[in-house]
Amino acid sequence: MPEAEIIPLGTGGRPGRPGRGSGRDKPSAAARSLATGTPAKRAKPAKPAKPRAAEPKAAEPTETEAGEQTARGPFTTADREPTGGIPVGDWLAAIEAGAREVFGTHWERRLAELLAFARHRLDGDYQVDEFGFDQEVTERFLLAALRPIADKWFRIEVRGAENIPTEGGALVVSNHSGTIPVDGLMTLLKVHDETGRFLRPLGADLVFRVPLVAGLARRSGATLACQADAERMLNQGELVAVWPEGFKGVGKPFSERYKLQRFGRGGFVSAALRTGVPIVPLSVVGAEEIYPIVGNLTTLARLFNLPYLPVTPFFPLLGPLGMVPLPSKWLMEFGEPIRTDAYEEAEAEDPMLVFDLTDQVRETIQQTLFTLLRQRDSIFR
Repeated sequence: MPEAEIIPLGTGGRPGRPGRGSGRDKPSAAARSLATGTPAKRAKPAKPAKPRAAEPKAAEPTETEAGEQTARGPFTTADREPTGGIPVGDWLAAIEAGAREVFGTHWERRLAELLAFARHRLDGDYQVDEFGFDQEVTERFLLAALRPIADKWFRIEVRGAENIPTEGGALVVSNHSGTIPVDGLMTLLKVHDETGRFLRPLGADLVFRVPLVAGLARRSGATLACQADAERMLNQGELVAVWPEGFKGVGKPFSERYKLQRFGRGGFVSAALRTGVPIVPLSVVGAEEIYPIVGNLTTLARLFNLPYLPVTPFFPLLGPLGMVPLPSKWLMEFGEPIRTDAYEEAEAEDPMLVFDLTDQVRETIQQTLFTLLRQRDSIFR
């Protein structure tokens, strides 16, 4: 029998092939040693490095130096403890500085109030009325969030606040504009800031069909604009607000700004006559310019079951950025109350009386709007 041919390792079982991965014509040293039985040469051990001279140990900082280092600000990587962590004192200093930025000088008291608020809210220790109004959430969150917008962005100036009754039921009737009903939110805020009372808006059914918006509207004191709810709140001594123009007013084009639309059938007047409360006309100038409507996508509006889908100079061209309202100057004027307690409750069924009072309220608001427009220097100041 012929002698067996010895094939070096790493050749893939084919003779004459160099060792795999060597890149050379000959097999690697390891492969040759295995094939011939000759032990491979071992690598020489590396020589140990010469020891360096010991560096002098830095002196530990004194208490005065440590205090100065803490006062300088956050620790650097060189200031860290041997374990690599940030000192607890530095963490506490950073937290305290952040709390002072958020809550101000009296941050400890404000933080304690916030924690107490969160605790009793989680425990369910709060009250809402039969309409879902949550006074605490409205005052501490909604109105607090709206206040900087009203004071710094729109710079709202209020006139005739003394005409708002400080107690008992009353009906505030206002013009409506702005594409989005921001004027209603600003009215809620200013009535509370001027009188300390909470305004109870009457909203359209669309408000209570939009997710999240419906819950917030209920929490802020709004209810559906129906005769029964309006009369019930007025009889309970609430300050109720209504915008009779509805979507016709808030969605009208910029070319028709400050021209009041029809006030409906005068349902708000009937509610005031039945309950004997005064009607306080309110005129708002400035809301027309926050989202100037130059077009209306009626086809898409019908598709989404909306009363209108506005086109402004910035929306939808600029996307979400186009939803930022323009900083127009606002003027609010509350007119003298129109009394209804001199009429009998049954006279609320008289259509001519209801029409006359409705027209009187509408004409009062319209004439006041013209006066305010003449007094305003410009749209933005």
